[in-house]
Amino acid sequence: MEVFIQKMGLRGGERVLDMGGVASFWHDCPIPLDITIINLPGSGLYENPSPIHKITYIEGDACNMPFIADMSYDIVFSNSVIEHVGPPSNQQAFAREVQRVAPRYWVQTPSIWFPIEAHTYMPFWWVYPEPIKQGFIARWRRKLPAWTEMIEGTTVIKRSTFHEMFPKAKIWTEYFSGFPKSYIMYH
Repeated sequence: MEVFIQKMGLRGGERVLDMGGVASFWHDCPIPLDITIINLPGSGLYENPSPIHKITYIEGDACNMPFIADMSYDIVFSNSVIEHVGPPSNQQAFAREVQRVAPRYWVQTPSIWFPIEAHTYMPFWWVYPEPIKQGFIARWRRKLPAWTEMIEGTTVIKRSTFHEMFPKAKIWTEYFSGFPKSYIMYH
């Protein structure tokens, strides 16, 4: 949060569109913001609002938001969502919407090179041969069907591809124990 505040130059009162977020994420931000959180219809991700932020919830598809005017927010924020929107065509649509609705943005996605995969907690998950991954998924599907659906819908993005989606952005790589943990495109 400190890096986000510093790199985005927050002063307070900015209108932020959080694409795919939750209110509790913002509890660590001491600067009062006007935050709109968009999630898919029926997601049920409503929480008690923050005492310092104005929080508004809307439902919609972050890959297609015709109900939001161009440049109607100061900042778009998205934390580990773009890898869950489906295939690369949906990721491209998500990236276009980010850049359409605000002049500034902060979009984060996990790194494929981090040794522990952020969703499965499996070491080196993205390099497993497909039959081995499918074996795990089949077992998980029996015990945790909704979670397994989320895992199957996750499409990780390589750093270079991510940068192509946001050509005007700077990239910041977050490291943990010497490994690239995530990539953030910010502008």
